[in-house]
Amino acid sequence: MNTHLHIGFLLYPNVTQLDLTGPAQVLSRVPSAQVHLAWKTRDPVLTDVGFSIVPTTTFAECPSLDVLCVPGGFGFADQLTDSDTLDFLRRQGREARYVTSVCNGSLLLGAAGLLQGYRSACHWNWRKYLSRFGAIPVAERVVRDRNRISGGGVTAGIDFAFALAAELAGEDTARMLQLALEYDPHPPFDSGSPEKAGAHRVEKLRALQAERILRAEAQIELAALVA
Repeated sequence: MNTHLHIGFLLYPNVTQLDLTGPAQVLSRVPSAQVHLAWKTRDPVLTDVGFSIVPTTTFAECPSLDVLCVPGGFGFADQLTDSDTLDFLRRQGREARYVTSVCNGSLLLGAAGLLQGYRSACHWNWRKYLSRFGAIPVAERVVRDRNRISGGGVTAGIDFAFALAAELAGEDTARMLQLALEYDPHPPFDSGSPEKAGAHRVEKLRALQAERILRAEAQIELAALVA
């Protein structure tokens, strides 16, 4: 009898590694959890910070997942129309107990047709595009709609993971995990949202990322046409 709780993360080139590694650190400590990092091959995958992560399984070999999680990052744009990636998400998403995401990974779930009619979080800069895939954008750090659970941008993935841990193993276990990981954040600056950072910082950041945003927007529009 299989007693493992199979938790699978999509791993892909130029993923924002904290979107993946933050939740993976928390969820790996849920009782009976077995974490899988799935990609097309077992070759190391380069993340957005310049180091690679080695997949633990391939799309073809990945077991049926109890939890499917899709992290975000600028690399998401290349996966929006990738048939292998989308087929993997659809196949696992149909059977998973929970279908989840962090940051703009929710847009990949949308492109796979897994968010139609569901409320979802997303990074603030990408949230508006959820509606292109029939999802309902919600400006919250963690959003649950039935068996869909999503986190906002990057660091929200850690909050998301504790919320999911409570679903999987109970609130007391989640609280113990929070204590074990000393998750007690006190950021030195209060600038973690557009509202707090101010319009001038928002525009400055968007200007710095303009080229990558434009490219990703084109991929979103293409994916929305075929979703």
